[in-house]
Amino acid sequence: MTAVNIKSVDSSKESLFYQEQDNEVALFEYAHQHDLPVLIKGPTGCGKTRFVAHMAEKLNKPLYTVACHDDLTAADLVGRHLIGPDGTYWQDGPLTRAVREGGICYLDEVVEARKDTTVVLHPLADDRRVLPLERTGEILEAAPGFMLVVSYNPGYQNLLKGMKPSTRQRFVALRFDYPDAKVEQEILIKEAGADEHLAFKLVELAQALRRLEQNDLDEVASTRLLIYAARMISSGMKPIDVCRCCLAEPLSDDPQTVAALMDVCKIYFDE
Repeated sequence: MTAVNIKSVDSSKESLFYQEQDNEVALFEYAHQHDLPVLIKGPTGCGKTRFVAHMAEKLNKPLYTVACHDDLTAADLVGRHLIGPDGTYWQDGPLTRAVREGGICYLDEVVEARKDTTVVLHPLADDRRVLPLERTGEILEAAPGFMLVVSYNPGYQNLLKGMKPSTRQRFVALRFDYPDAKVEQEILIKEAGADEHLAFKLVELAQALRRLEQNDLDEVASTRLLIYAARMISSGMKPIDVCRCCLAEPLSDDPQTVAALMDVCKIYFDE
């Protein structure tokens, strides 16, 4: 079975923080209102998963998150027969549970799943809104409020791993990117407890590192990494050490590239 993160809404807990960048909240709400599936594309660590969790909380919906991978099967999503003390029984997968309950099923990095697995999404992602359960003979109609959400990083796409046009065109699509400087500073202040000066320096550093994307870097410094760095520096760790473990080493395995990244970091933070 694949790993699934299931979250129910708990009104006693503090609301999940999310800093809106454009009008993505309203767009998501309209899609939900009209029973439309949503595709979110954007780079690693730009807030895709946090956004979906925020919207599930805002809409008061249970959220079933599936981290997609090469070994993900249709049975992992839909369900399978298991053997128990009293014999064989059927166990719903996360997609089926969301369909029955009217929840949100979120497939993170959906292009990592096998193409024969994602075909199961087709009847749910059009006006039929049904999930055929071949092993039980049931055709399950989506409960009111059910929503299918998928995401992927376009930078990882290639001829072997990409979403088929027949699948992609069933979704309303939102494009995410790293926030602009002011918004990203606000995120570090609220999410990591950083002061304004630290937030400003980290965002300035991140923008400098992101300009090096074409220099042997598969990825750039994400907002997620900035939050990690802000938390560690705010707790008292030496900034230059934080830069190495949060902003240089995670971006490259090549020692020379890491050294070059650290040279940039030293412009913003003294040793």
